[in-house]
Amino acid sequence: MITEIAQIDVRPGMEAEFEAGVKKAAPIFQRAKGCGGMDLSRSIEKPGRYRLFVKWATVENHTVDFRGSPDFQEWRKLVGHCFASPPEVEHVTEAVKGF
Repeated sequence: MITEIAQIDVRPGMEAEFEAGVKKAAPIFQRAKGCGGMDLSRSIEKPGRYRLFVKWATVENHTVDFRGSPDFQEWRKLVGHCFASPPEVEHVTEAVKGF
């Protein structure tokens, strides 16, 4: 399992709209090939900063299957206008499981 971590900075005053858009987009991720879950967290220190965590079976499920799909365009329509800058995205695998 791969985790996509997207750091997303949202335009000031658009936080509620962004969160509503992500909630509305949950079914898009749910039906995406290889997607095993999605969560959004908001920074306490920087309230306009979010981190989107998406579980994928493979990196390609995100970078090829999802990004190349009409659903990716729908995702961007729902939330893209809220972005203050392009999201920073990386993919990680678990290195150590704590407890």
